[in-house]
Amino acid sequence: MEFYTNALAQVLTFGPLTAMIGATLLGVFIGALPGLNPVMAIALLLPLTYSMDPLVALAMVAGIYNGSMYGGAIPAILLRIPGTPASIATTFDGFPMADKGEAAKALKIACWSSAVGGIASAIALMTVGPLLARVTLYFGPAEYFWIAIFGMASVGVMVGSDPVKGIMAAVLGLLIGTMGIDNLSGQARFTFGQTWLLGGLDLIVVLVGLYALPPVLQLAEKADLKGLSAAQLKLTDVPFKPGERRALIPTWLRSSGIGIGVGILPGAGGNIAAFLSYNAAKNASDDPSSFGKGNPQGVAAAECGNNADNAASMIPALALGIPGNVVAALVLSALTIHGLQPGPQLFHQNPVLVGGFMMEMLLTSVLIFALGGAVATRVFAQFQRLPGVLLVPSILILMCVGVYVINGRPVDLWVMLAAGLVGYFLEKVNVPLAPIILGMILGPMAEQSVRRALLISRGDATDLLTRPISAALAITTLLVIVWPIAKAMRRRRDAREA
Repeated sequence: MEFYTNALAQVLTFGPLTAMIGATLLGVFIGALPGLNPVMAIALLLPLTYSMDPLVALAMVAGIYNGSMYGGAIPAILLRIPGTPASIATTFDGFPMADKGEAAKALKIACWSSAVGGIASAIALMTVGPLLARVTLYFGPAEYFWIAIFGMASVGVMVGSDPVKGIMAAVLGLLIGTMGIDNLSGQARFTFGQTWLLGGLDLIVVLVGLYALPPVLQLAEKADLKGLSAAQLKLTDVPFKPGERRALIPTWLRSSGIGIGVGILPGAGGNIAAFLSYNAAKNASDDPSSFGKGNPQGVAAAECGNNADNAASMIPALALGIPGNVVAALVLSALTIHGLQPGPQLFHQNPVLVGGFMMEMLLTSVLIFALGGAVATRVFAQFQRLPGVLLVPSILILMCVGVYVINGRPVDLWVMLAAGLVGYFLEKVNVPLAPIILGMILGPMAEQSVRRALLISRGDATDLLTRPISAALAITTLLVIVWPIAKAMRRRRDAREA
């Protein structure tokens, strides 16, 4: 306890406290702009931290990270444009709620769920972090391969009305993810002689195109000169009705557990946590058919799950020096910049710094209650009041600016346009887009893991199934694929017989 008391005393000084408040607001703003993301912001921030106090630098990292993960929910709810990849699942029920005039309610649920998930994750980091970190020592390349396949399969069959189309979308994303230089062999794949494809297609560029352009095109189809009124948006604070908050508690607890569990697995990420949490909430619901049509439980599950991943991803990073995601890798870089060596000895050699960073992850999650709700409801929701004829070009400009600043390449604008048109027509034939993005994210992880596993086993593929954890994951993946497809086939047969 003295460990955290001393750390808290250092964190609540002027420098770290100011950094946390400012960075959390900045993070919400970054997350709310499609195309911008916490990785980009933190990467740009790192060179500026050389002359900073380490606690101030880490406070800024914590604020931007937690703030942007919540901020991504704002355009996801208001415009069906995920601000970050982890906010894709939030669009499923958040946008239908906004479409029904419940934008403020959806934002409030997202705000509370983000804060609850972040707080739960920080508490896990502070209390059971070393214990949970030991679990990852039992995971090798074979286990990570099955985790990636399980993630793609579960999203593919759960999202959309047709599991087969979902699986096909995941395979398409997996193929797109293989473009560029093969990290193991150095061979160029699917580059068609274009040097700009050697690094593969940028995930954020494709994400913005797939998820931002189709709704803009749909908005343009019915654009008018009149925007939504404040009354339609209900921008004033909407208090929870009696029992509403209590009804969300089981979802928060379930999603927090899933997010924390996913977070400690290196390479998994908040997007997987959000999808798994959403699917778990849907399966646990008495009315699963209401999901995707504006069910508040869907918003709560997705936001709580992706934010519960935040601090949990730091557990293997701080304890073992193994980053749970890209942001955790940047945190390790920040520690290295200041002459600190991540790993088990870090807790003993720099207890105040480690404890201080943990407290900063906790406090920036608490700040979302106040700063996140105020910014989202009173500022960003005002974009919905713009008439369609102004909103469409405004969003397009933000999209183009956000995409261009990622790599500074005009060709990315064409990639965004192509991805957007593909997404627009895929939606017309009821093919879900989320599995494509997840395939791009998890495809490289699956490929590299299976090849490493085969190298270790000298080409013996049975090693992927003979290890106990691998076998359990393989069986679970098979059930996740077969069960929904069997149910869909049974429904079609019953419909024909009727």
